[in-house]
Amino acid sequence: MLLLLLGAGAALFCLLDAWYLLRLPLAVLHAKWLQPRLRDVLQEQSWPGLVLPSDLDWLLHMNNSRYLREADLARCAHLARCGIFDALRALGGSMVLAASCARHRRSLRLFERFAVRTRLLGWDSRAFYLEQRFVSPRQGFVCALLLCRLHVVGSSPGRLVQHLCQKQVDSPELPEEVQHWISYNEASSQKLRAESGLGINTKDE
Repeated sequence: MLLLLLGAGAALFCLLDAWYLLRLPLAVLHAKWLQPRLRDVLQEQSWPGLVLPSDLDWLLHMNNSRYLREADLARCAHLARCGIFDALRALGGSMVLAASCARHRRSLRLFERFAVRTRLLGWDSRAFYLEQRFVSPRQGFVCALLLCRLHVVGSSPGRLVQHLCQKQVDSPELPEEVQHWISYNEASSQKLRAESGLGINTKDE
């Protein structure tokens, strides 16, 4: 029986990203039940991290894919803590990651601590835009920066924020670099639609 359990555990970790699948619900539950609610949806939240041996690539710094995984955990914790997940459930909506962009400025090394600082920059009729910074305690240096576009399905960002604030709230003006990024995404989508023979008015899923 013990060998069977050990084999099942080994298979779970070999075939699935079991550590991620365990950490994600724990991160959401911790943010929702053990941390105070963020009353301001624009307030920044910090998520702690540590570079483990399993995070390393052949150059002995944190693998590029691990940045995306840690950002995903921090983002879900942020959305749970500020109440957006609750608003989605109340309004019958869902949310998908439609685009992301990463910049890497300095490597994170083995057993180095870092913080993922997540904040909502604003929204439009379809999506929320978030910034996530990987900050090293060494002089507060920003080692990596991610921009994320989260599409709201079955509702709208404005309705979600209105549900949370109990009043209509206008989005802050998005930073110039984010507006350029949005323009790039739209130009890329139009090119892909043309290559696929789809109309220019066809929207991405």
